Amino acid sequence: MALPGVRRLDHIGFTVPNLAEAEDFLVNVLGCEYMYPLGPFVHEDSDWMLEHLNVHPRTVMRRLHFFRLGGQAVFEVFEYEAPDQQTQVPKNSDIGGHHVALYVDDLDAAVEYLKSKGVTVLGEPTVSKNASEGQRWVYFLAPWGMQFELVSYPNGKAFDHDPERFA
Repeated sequence: MALPGVRRLDHIGFTVPNLAEAEDFLVNVLGCEYMYPLGPFVHEDSDWMLEHLNVHPRTVMRRLHFFRLGGQAVFEVFEYEAPDQQTQVPKNSDIGGHHVALYVDDLDAAVEYLKSKGVTVLGEPTVSKNASEGQRWVYFLAPWGMQFELVSYPNGKAFDHDPERFA
């Protein structure tokens, strides 16, 4: 069984400390297309924010901006202000930890580009094994500390060529 009517991923939402900084990184480093803004959203006399978004009832969503990457991926990027806001960026090992992986044709060229833009790249590209053999990947950090990943597998992954072997 699947979720009735599900077709695809629509967007990825994440919160940043500064939308202007995020827009600069997303547009001028990653190459996203800025789409449009929304907000602010405030519900001072109800628990709407808690009931609908599971955040403190007095949370203010200052603004949110939408960006498109590669004609497909859509990022919904929020700037919130909340009485109980946590400001530490979660690690992948933390509950709720996450990263956004971007496919690139030439991993080495993409890594050099990021480095030329002053982006922190974590380690050197890693060669995957087992079902992901054929893939190389490396993590990098957005200016606010969020983890992103570059992946490349121009000839496919081992799983793509022999899925039965990895079932």
